[in-house]
Amino acid sequence: MPLAWVFLGIAGLLEICWAVGLKYTEGFTKPLPSLFVLVTLAASMFLLAKAAETLPIGTAYAIWVGIGAMGAAILGIFLFSEPVTAPRLFFLGMLLVAIIGLKATAA
Repeated sequence: MPLAWVFLGIAGLLEICWAVGLKYTEGFTKPLPSLFVLVTLAASMFLLAKAAETLPIGTAYAIWVGIGAMGAAILGIFLFSEPVTAPRLFFLGMLLVAIIGLKATAA
């Protein structure tokens, strides 16, 4: 697997971290969660930029956002008791299909 895809995958996982971490910052009033969010956000952006040196930006950005959105939604269900509904699960499945499709059709 080319390094750009590895960078993109890690960037997506870090996006999940900072997105979920926002919930713990309480409006950036808690120093440690706030620092965690800022560090993971910066690392995520850096790795996205590295991946975009090789991959098409539209593909890289869409996959990065998709990984982050899907991961944040799933963790929201488990960590914050967010609702689990059939339509929500359906659209998370569609998001997964879109991520896989974008990866499979990338130039």
